[in-house]
Formats: sequence, structure tokens, C-alpha cells
Amino acid sequence: MIELRHSSSIGPRATSSPMKRDGDSSPLIPENYPDDDEDRDRHSSKDRDRPFSWYSFHSWCPFFGDDSRVSPCNSRISLFLLVVLVLAGLISAFSIVNHWNAPYLCKKDGIVLHCPLVKEGPSLWENPYSTTTSWKPCAERRDGGISDLPTENKTNGYIFIHAEGGLNQQRIAICNAVAVAKIMNATLILPVLKQDQIWKDQTKFEDIFDVDHFIDYLKHDVRIVRDIPDWFTDKSELFTSIRRTVKNIPKYAPAQFYIDNVLPRIKEKKIMALKPFVDRLGYDNVPQEINRLRCRVNYHALKFLPEIEQMADSLASRMRNRTGSSNPYMALHLRFEKGMVGLSFCDFVGTREEKAKMAEYRKKEWPRRYKNGSHLWQLALQKRKEGRCPLEPAEVAVLLRAMGYPKETQIYVASGQVYGGHNRMAPLRNMFPNLVTKEELATKEELAGFRKHVTSLAALDFLVCLKSDVFVMTHGGNFAKLIIGARRYMGHSQKSIKPDKGLMSKSFGDPYMGWANFVEDVVVTHQTRTGLPEETFPNYDLWENPLTPCMCKA
Repeated sequence: MIELRHSSSIGPRATSSPMKRDGDSSPLIPENYPDDDEDRDRHSSKDRDRPFSWYSFHSWCPFFGDDSRVSPCNSRISLFLLVVLVLAGLISAFSIVNHWNAPYLCKKDGIVLHCPLVKEGPSLWENPYSTTTSWKPCAERRDGGISDLPTENKTNGYIFIHAEGGLNQQRIAICNAVAVAKIMNATLILPVLKQDQIWKDQTKFEDIFDVDHFIDYLKHDVRIVRDIPDWFTDKSELFTSIRRTVKNIPKYAPAQFYIDNVLPRIKEKKIMALKPFVDRLGYDNVPQEINRLRCRVNYHALKFLPEIEQMADSLASRMRNRTGSSNPYMALHLRFEKGMVGLSFCDFVGTREEKAKMAEYRKKEWPRRYKNGSHLWQLALQKRKEGRCPLEPAEVAVLLRAMGYPKETQIYVASGQVYGGHNRMAPLRNMFPNLVTKEELATKEELAGFRKHVTSLAALDFLVCLKSDVFVMTHGGNFAKLIIGARRYMGHSQKSIKPDKGLMSKSFGDPYMGWANFVEDVVVTHQTRTGLPEETFPNYDLWENPLTPCMCKA
């Protein structure tokens, strides 16, 4: 049997160790006994006739009095105390031996994990009702309101953005573009979903999102047009010309930056492109109504195409009927692709050959961070201690079992190709055999139409996770925080679990941590990490926690 344990242990807990005892002598046993038979006989007849009282006991056992010469009582008490100490020592020794021989969390037999069963808790699949009734969403459009948009000929100009990255980063960029257009009282040209080096996807806005709904839902907030105006003849200039591009926008810029630095150029040129546009608008340095508008875009205006919504509904329905009757299901966002593992610069369980190949991969992809590699071990230890490493599939399995989820749990996995393949997934799949992906739920024919665009497949994963009874993330990223934020906004009755990876690191690296203590730590710690609305703080992330600007007291 092999114990599940990280080589990057943070250090054992402070525990008591068995101490050596000197068995040759004890201060509790007197070495010299007084021999005074005459005195003993003289008192014996009187003591037999005396009624028992504290005084008589005191007289019979002078150990409690001043006369220490009376040895029989001393001997009896010392013997009694010695017996008690011996018994206590035996019990302690048994406990220590039992502790040493107890399995460390879960036993690993080859690629199979064996963890003790945990009693299923009362609120395993949903947050307690009393915690879900205090807040309600309030960023939706108010029908019948008066639009404050200026006429088309009074707009300050047009802005154009490239929404870069994957689907979820693009989604955030679109929300920010609408907000920036509102700040500057400008017209927004429908954003372009830009192909990047990782995704290599030629998807257009209209291939993923319902354009008509998007424009109509926001018609009282921002004027949005489908294309560059006809009067602007040289459209290629908007993509290439420096004169038409604003490039000096800092990350998380305040609203005032756009008014002071970008708006004058838009008024002058009439049409300007903003790039790069990743995270170019702050959260706590913009007006609350602007943040509320971003929520309106994210949760109400941006809808996927009907065919994507329908396919996701079908997948969610199949997940809820896999047992032949209605059952809840969990969605697991497993971030353990090769690129994520490499970029994390964390150390993971593996053979020497695997570690050597990963080192070469990191050196090739991130040479500036890799340098000569001498600092990476200490960096990996620090990142794991701080909870900044992706959870491995085996760690996820142990965590879910400790939370009380049984072997029969139906789990939908949203993930790329897991680093390490089947062997890496085996501990999770063996502990939770009802684990499936969209490729296993749907036929090839059903998914064929969505394979044209990588972002269409990502949209299916997004929606199936959004509709799940329990969502579990294993590492940060836009996908997870958008899911958690949306579930908070839409009612937060369904659990969204964000593991405390710092705690997990300490527990997995503690050779003295027993299963019962681990379960208790996991349950107590994650009672407050189930997706309930949280008070915001400076530099908070609007997409993960939309409470203050976008939700109201119920």
C-alpha cells in the first residue's frame, strides 16, 4: 500500500512524541519501609471498632497527615498510583502505535484510492433555504423606462474592440465594452471575437450569441450597431492604423481615465479601436450604475444561440436521469491540462521521466520564468502552501469523499485533455465511476454541428455547469468565476464549491493527519465556501461576486 502524500509537504503538525521512562526507580515508591509491628498491633484493635469517617480514614492513612512513618498506607497508595500510571501508559502507547499504523487519509493501491466512507450531510446538494432568501437579482432591464440615449447624430463617436482569448475572457471583454461605451456616450460596433494562439478559432459573435436579443435588450442603455458605418470607407485602417487605435489604456482603468484620455480622441477621429482590451476597466473605481450595466449585459443580454441552449438543456436532462429516475448531478471544472500544469510551475506527483519532460516543456514555453530552473523547487513549495496550485484528480476525489459525496454521485466533467491521461484520472474515476463528459453523453452526430467552433463546445460546458445542482471548481480562471457569479446572481440556492487549496495543501502534506480530523477540517472550512453572496471589498471581482452593484435585499 502507498500513502497519498505530496512530496512538497509544508511540515508536520506539532504533535507529542512518546518519551522514554526510567523503569529502574520511581519517586512514588519509598525505598525504606519502617518495621514497627508493635505499633501496628497496638492500633489495630481500636481501629476495627471505630466507625468510618474522614477522621478515621485520616487516622488509618497517615499518609494524609503528618506521620509519614506509617508505611502500609503509603505502600497501598503508591501501588495504586503506579497501577493507574501503568494503565495510562499502556493506553497511550496503544494510541500512539495505532496512530502510527493508521492509514494516512486514503490508501492508494496502484491507481486505485481507498477512502473511508463519510455520512452524507443534510445539505449536500443545496444551500440551506434560510441562507438563500436575503438577496435577489436587480440588474435586469426595467421595461417602460425612459431612454437617455442621444440621437444618432449626437453620439460622441464609435468604438470598436477585439474580444481576445477564450469564450469566457471574450464574454468579460464584451461586458466591459458596453460599459465603456456608456461612460463615453459612444456607439459600440459589435465586437469581433479575435482568434488567438491558444484557441485558434474563427468564431464570430453571431456564431455564439443571439445578436438581435443583445442589441434589443440594451437599446435603452447603449446604442449598438452590427457593423462599421458605411461612410467610413477604409475599414482595414481600423484594424491596422495606429492613428485609429488607443493603446495606452492601463489594466483596471477607472471611468475617469476614459473620459479624460480616450473620449477626446474619439470626438476627434469619430471612430477608434481600443486594444488591447483585456481587463481594461476597474470595478471599485467606476460608478455603481456602470457595474450594474455590466451585470445586465452578462446575465441578461448575452444569450447563447437557441441551438446551443437546447443542446445544453438536453445534456443536463440526461445527467439528471442517468439512474432511471430523477437524480441530482455535480459539475466538475477540472483544470489539469498540460498547459495549465506547466504554467502553474507547481510540483505534482509523477515519475522522474514525467518531471523531466515537464521541465523541458516549461523551459521551452516560458524561458524567462524558467531561467536555469534552480529556483523552481522553492517556488513550487511556496505556491502550494499559498493554495495557488491546481488540484490533481486524486486530490479532488479525496476532497469530495471527505465532504460526504457517495460513490453513486453523478458527475459531469468540463475539462480539456487531462495531463497524464487515464492513469492520472484513474483515482477519481474509480472512486466516482459515474463520471462523464459531453462526448460520453451525446452522440458524435449530435456534437458534429458544434465542432465547427471550439467556443461552441465551451458554451455547452458552460451551460451544463451552470444548470448543475453542485458546481465544483479546482483552479481559478474566467470559466469558474463566471459560473459561480451567475449562480450567486440567479438565486444561490445551488452550491458552488470553491475549495480552500491552502488548507488542502497543509492536510495532504501532514503525515500525522488522520482521516477523521481531515473530514472535520474539510466540512468546517467549506461551510462558508458554497457560493452564497459575500460582502464586497476593494478590488473585488465583479464576475465572481456581483452582490453590491447587482443584487438587492429581498
